Amino acid sequence: MRGWVLFVALCLAPGLAKARAPEIVQRFGDGDAPRHLLIRSTADLSIFGQVIEAYLATRAGLAVTYQQWGSNDLYDDSVDGCHGGPDPADMVMSSGVHQMVKLVNDACARSYRSPETENLPAALRWRDELWGVTREPVVMVYNRALVPPSEVPRTRFDLLDLLRPSLSRYAGRVATYDIERSGLGYLFAFADSREAATFGGLLESFGRTDAIATCCSAELISGVADGTYLIAYNVIGSYAMERAFGDDRIGVVMPEDYTLVLSRAVMIPKTARHASEAQAFLDYLLSSAGQTELQRARLIMPLVNEEGAEGERISETALRPIGLSPTLLVALDRQKREQFIRRWHETFQGTRLPSAEPQ
Repeated sequence: MRGWVLFVALCLAPGLAKARAPEIVQRFGDGDAPRHLLIRSTADLSIFGQVIEAYLATRAGLAVTYQQWGSNDLYDDSVDGCHGGPDPADMVMSSGVHQMVKLVNDACARSYRSPETENLPAALRWRDELWGVTREPVVMVYNRALVPPSEVPRTRFDLLDLLRPSLSRYAGRVATYDIERSGLGYLFAFADSREAATFGGLLESFGRTDAIATCCSAELISGVADGTYLIAYNVIGSYAMERAFGDDRIGVVMPEDYTLVLSRAVMIPKTARHASEAQAFLDYLLSSAGQTELQRARLIMPLVNEEGAEGERISETALRPIGLSPTLLVALDRQKREQFIRRWHETFQGTRLPSAEPQ
């Protein structure tokens, strides 16, 4: 790692659990560097840090401070920054892309255009103020030792079949995101509700079989690895595959009925103090060199006509990219969000696990 690194894990006391703060802060580069870039992001430091290090190897005289946030807290912090809050970020990158669209719609972003941004597909570029930089499928994760090959769910219909018997051994052993605490989990559930006829059935089955709702990707994946859960539903594929490559207890499936595909969104706030450095880093992420590093970090994953997580081939017709567009604002409409979460609570009567680590 270049230069010096400051690592701070911010653990909140129980009485301060609702305080808004980054989960992790890390400094990359030379402490005496003349230029600085402050990034606030939901991406796991252990995964995205290697991308930052690769970039700094090409850009002398720059130090990067990276803050890892939960998606809901990052959104709230970005709203504050938009309205003159202290210490604004230079770049914001979030998996809660619906929240990012809202920030852009509320005039919180700075416009930027370059050959790299113009090469992005239209679905991954909105108003020259928001850009999708990754390609991550939304997957199901299962425990290889405890789920027989014949029972590995390849579709949502398969998962429903596993939960249908009154004495299903999967009762209480299936987990997913708590959509109130996880902006990412809410986005995936909302996309499911608009995409599939299976959504209502899944909610009913989760509720009837005491499924688990928890906040975070790490908790879902670790719970599958240690056998607490047999299956985790709607997990972000980059994190799942990163763990699976080093842990043969974990299996990963891209659902064949349809697979949501997330592109994390990047915004340069209008209040950024080092906007030119943020623009340069954005161009790097979209360049061939940056895309190679994102692939190494598994933030860009093989999908169409390439081998998937389990070696299967994913049909293009099964992919459902989550595009960056005003249609995502529907997910944040106050009335619709309240109705959606109320429906989730009424149907999902499983266990909601407490945690001090928001997604």
